Amino acid sequence: MIGVANLEDIPQLLRLINSCYRGEESKKGWTTEALLIEGEVRTDSSDLVDLINAEDGCILKYTSENTIIGCVNLQKQGEKIYLGMFSVNPDFQGAGIGKKILFAADEFAIQKSCKAIKMKVISERHELVSWYIKYGFHPTGEELPFPKDNKFGKPLKELKFIVLEKKLK
Repeated sequence: MIGVANLEDIPQLLRLINSCYRGEESKKGWTTEALLIEGEVRTDSSDLVDLINAEDGCILKYTSENTIIGCVNLQKQGEKIYLGMFSVNPDFQGAGIGKKILFAADEFAIQKSCKAIKMKVISERHELVSWYIKYGFHPTGEELPFPKDNKFGKPLKELKFIVLEKKLK
């Protein structure tokens, strides 16, 4: 079931997001960043509080038996929705949950009268970029530097983001 996350969901969201992207547990899934970024933390509770409380955004959660096994951060930026922290528990990847979350993101964007959804993906993550292209996203040609502050991990090599965008009908 897909719904909007609230502050009480933060402990589960933290476990989910961090386990999908960082540390040993993330290596069970194909969305891991552990081979590119050193560290165990992809986000923290203060960031999640800010995202949940944002006026023009939300975190959608996918729950099964009262456990959050998928989520996505959606924030309105002008006529576009920024999509981030897209996560599916590594034990459930490949079961169609990600596709359902993406469709829910499309619906959210349309409800907000947006014309497109955009995101940043680490350029080294070719398999992930291909997956997003399969679901209607396209590289814009824009590249952005990877943050140098190491707040949520230290890059193991020089990294950059590419921007993907999906036009909505």
